[in-house]
Amino acid sequence: MRFLKYAAAATLMATAPLAAAQQLSVATGGTGGTYYPYGGGLAEMIGKHIEGYDAVAEVTGASVENMGLVWRGDSDLALALADTVYQAYNGTGDFEGRQLENIRALASIYPNAVQIVTLADSGIESLSDLEGKTVSVGAPGSGTEVNAQTLLEANGITYDDFDPRRLNFNETADAIRDGDIDAGFWSVGPPTSSIMNLATTRDIRLVGLTDEEVAKAKQAEPVFAAYTLKAGLYEGMDEAVQSIGIPNVLAVSSEMDEELAYQITKVLFEYTDELIAIHPAANDTTVEFSVESTPIAFHPGALRYYEEVGAEIADHQRP
Repeated sequence: MRFLKYAAAATLMATAPLAAAQQLSVATGGTGGTYYPYGGGLAEMIGKHIEGYDAVAEVTGASVENMGLVWRGDSDLALALADTVYQAYNGTGDFEGRQLENIRALASIYPNAVQIVTLADSGIESLSDLEGKTVSVGAPGSGTEVNAQTLLEANGITYDDFDPRRLNFNETADAIRDGDIDAGFWSVGPPTSSIMNLATTRDIRLVGLTDEEVAKAKQAEPVFAAYTLKAGLYEGMDEAVQSIGIPNVLAVSSEMDEELAYQITKVLFEYTDELIAIHPAANDTTVEFSVESTPIAFHPGALRYYEEVGAEIADHQRP
């Protein structure tokens, strides 16, 4: 009888399912941008290469919202623009009076480009031409709106000078196509699907910035850098267009387990080819870009990886 009891217990143990993997949430953005496919690729890599963990990409309002999600513990990882991350970490800008002290970086992963899109026959050829027009400045709580507002105000244009609409990427593309708005801002890793789809149905123009406009933007926001949108990026785009770029940061809470943070950082840089196959923005996901671009402190687990590979870490990147 005792043997049968033990045998039954052994059978139960042998047939019992393995413990469920711990689920991680990756806060991204709208489906028409780069965050969502990039975050989905990262989630796949976590489930594939880190034992005991699965991950899922969540659709969100992007950068500003994502900082709150990580701070509250509602998301484990988040993609956000460097200026938004910097403001959250320091309690400035949109985060005036509510410093999110537990925000840490795993990496800067690729640069966004501010892309101002209009129809080719709209007559809008410069930043100043947006005055008096109806313009989408990005979804509420998005890094796109933060970037758009900073760029415009640095060049003497406020929301009082045009009719602002707060639409996500897909909504902005649809509204331009249907003639409901005159132009829209995207701050996203190029190329992005919503602009690509718009360019297949309408002749579009990307509005370039002058050297002076770029310089004023950089003075207002030090994480901005000059960025060239290459000719041929979108259908009908025959010439290169000057704009500004902003790094994107993969952020976590300081409370994330150090070993997990180390493993995610390692997977990010050692299986980058898997991300590039999902979105070309990952071509810029390198250790060099990360340590050159990250404006806040790295998580200790990420620091351990960078030190292992011999990267030079700046003082402001150490907790």
